Amino acid sequence: MSPPDLVSYEAATGAELWRGPHGDANAAVNAARAAFPAWATAPLEARLEVIHRYRDLVRANAPAFADIIARETGKPHWDAAAEVNSVAGKVDISVEAYHARTGTRIGEVAAGRQAVRHKPHGVLAVLGPYNFPAHLPNGHIVPALIAGNTVVLKPSELTPATAEHMGALWAQAGLPDGVLNIVQGAAHEGRALASHADIDGLLFTGAATTGYALARAFAATPHKILALEMGGNNPLIVWDAPDIAAAAALVIQSAYLSSGQRCTCARRLIVHEAAAPALVDAVAALIDRIIVAEPFADPVPFMGPVIDARAAERLEAAFAAMVAAGGKPIRALTRLPQGPAFVSPGLIDTTGLTLPDEEHFGPLLQVIRVPDWDAAMAAANATRFGLAASLVGGDQALYDRFWTQIRAGIVNWNRPTSGAASNAPFGGVGASGNHRPAAYYAADYCAWPVASVETDRPDATIAQGLRLA
Repeated sequence: MSPPDLVSYEAATGAELWRGPHGDANAAVNAARAAFPAWATAPLEARLEVIHRYRDLVRANAPAFADIIARETGKPHWDAAAEVNSVAGKVDISVEAYHARTGTRIGEVAAGRQAVRHKPHGVLAVLGPYNFPAHLPNGHIVPALIAGNTVVLKPSELTPATAEHMGALWAQAGLPDGVLNIVQGAAHEGRALASHADIDGLLFTGAATTGYALARAFAATPHKILALEMGGNNPLIVWDAPDIAAAAALVIQSAYLSSGQRCTCARRLIVHEAAAPALVDAVAALIDRIIVAEPFADPVPFMGPVIDARAAERLEAAFAAMVAAGGKPIRALTRLPQGPAFVSPGLIDTTGLTLPDEEHFGPLLQVIRVPDWDAAMAAANATRFGLAASLVGGDQALYDRFWTQIRAGIVNWNRPTSGAASNAPFGGVGASGNHRPAAYYAADYCAWPVASVETDRPDATIAQGLRLA
């Protein structure tokens, strides 16, 4: 008996947006395997021609694409439009990265030519998240296709409509059948794809718990590439900030952008106890001005809902648990009347508390007051995660200390924790990743290097170790 259709709902209204059948991971992998030889051996220029057409179609269809993302995720339309722009921009960045990091290099050595070339892995599975349902899967798919791999995408069950729209644009661009395959579904389909014997690698973006399970499952298959981009319990330190208003604005951008549903969002605000009152008051005043509304509202919202009511319930429970443990609410995270997935931005003082080291994926920020810099760094690094961190304030010498001491893959100064560029590596360590950063460095895990020494004709003698003829 077939499972019931997968259904996607608008995050803000609960209206049905998309409906379709669950996919077949085995059939998708078989199709990708069949398409791989022709795609891998096609000239790079032919692959790039298709990929550039896709880029142009994304730009041409940007309004409709952004509309789908905004409705399905609930993020403000301006945020969705920025995501679409990143999808198109990823193409040129990935082409540049392919040539810079995995292109062919040939040099002369005494024995002949020394060459380094790269080969595609084969069939790569991609598990996509819901928070950036186009940009983040696209960040794996584009470099994988450039390198000559074929791809099977299992998008989040919460954002299937975005994936279908993206797949339609690839088909319209002329991508051959089987080169990109979309498997709609939930946990069952995800497990079937990740455990399939005939994939050559898995590129994952999502929660640490799932990443841990994948790492355990792939431990017995070292021949398969596994790239993990997971979340973070990200620290933001404000220290000797000369402009409290600017510092507060950076805190808001770090913690509440995209309703706190970015893996780089700040979860912990660390500040000197003497400076805390002024900064916290400034942050609280800005929280009170944040517009939380549906994606197309007027005036334009800063935040929309979280992805669904279950996510809102988890956040509400996390805030309540912090209060029960002794946390002092500054601005309560509460459910809002606009709909079941709407929550207000939460701010809570958890100084001195021992709380679970978890990523609460939403607009919930803890304030931690410390007596000195060493305590600030100890608090910042008191996490199993290691994705993003930022210092607001200080001078170059203090930032150099921060950069050296902090354990994170993205380290910013006087910028939000959520500020990361596609033309730089993106990823973390610990529970945040396995040293395979995405973005510009995605080229590294989409192809593997082959070293060669070559001459045009055989020419060899054995000078030692032979008896006289």
